[in-house]
Amino acid sequence: MTPPAAGRGLPLPHLLLAVAVVAVWGSNFVVAHVGLDQFPPFTFAALRFALVSLPLLPFVKRPQTSTATIAAYGVLIGVGQFGLMFYAMTGHISPGLASLLIQTQTFFTIGLAMFFSRERPQPANLMALGVSAIGIGIIAAHVGGDADPLGIVLVLGAAMGWAGGNIVVKRAGQIDMFALVVWSSLFAVPPLALMALVLEGPSAATGAIAHADWIGWSTVLWQSVGNSLFGYVAWNWLLSRHPATQVAPMGLLVPVFGLSAAAWFLGEPLPGWKLAAAGLVIAGLIVNLRAKPRQA
Repeated sequence: MTPPAAGRGLPLPHLLLAVAVVAVWGSNFVVAHVGLDQFPPFTFAALRFALVSLPLLPFVKRPQTSTATIAAYGVLIGVGQFGLMFYAMTGHISPGLASLLIQTQTFFTIGLAMFFSRERPQPANLMALGVSAIGIGIIAAHVGGDADPLGIVLVLGAAMGWAGGNIVVKRAGQIDMFALVVWSSLFAVPPLALMALVLEGPSAATGAIAHADWIGWSTVLWQSVGNSLFGYVAWNWLLSRHPATQVAPMGLLVPVFGLSAAAWFLGEPLPGWKLAAAGLVIAGLIVNLRAKPRQA
């Protein structure tokens, strides 16, 4: 199947699929917040990716790509994105703000895509980056309540990990994305488990596993099935068939769902500064979505 032309936009079924994915991802910040009440962050992440990979490996054929590609994707998404983000959400940043700030992955993704495809940004791309940077600056200026500096740095690092995973998928081409998610998750488990043992301690990990109730295990299941096996399989499928500059900005809808879910289920406040920061970040992403990068 030949990928659609860059200027054609996403077909309606693909657009609706992308919206469904970001709706799951947006609400997932609330689910993760609940899960982190019962599991330490790296233990939580290790369990998530273990549940994605280990039960399915005997039944899923290895994807037709290199081991380096599979491992790189697993480490970038498992450790880079979720390991850092879960740690940030343990008191360093609120779920709603995390869902907003993680969308800087759009700029990281497009920047890496420009580098690897030898494209260069237009002035509109740079303007969009500046607008979103102001929004991030507003968040940084209000640290202490909903976020602290470490939380902001960790989520920006998580966004870079997600962007790196996006580029790995783009370079892998149209392979079996379900198999990629299942097999790559296997490579995420050992480093996450090691970080759990070293940074959290064996007793914390085993104690959480032994004492978690059905709500805690339900959050692990949702992380594995809803977030990974549906969300990342569908997202990667879209990335393999459309330019990253069309797919990545769809993530701008994640904070819409994330802030709404956090306000609805967790009572997270929505003061004016937070809405203004969200508006600026999303406005920058929209401007970037409309800008077409030029070939170098």
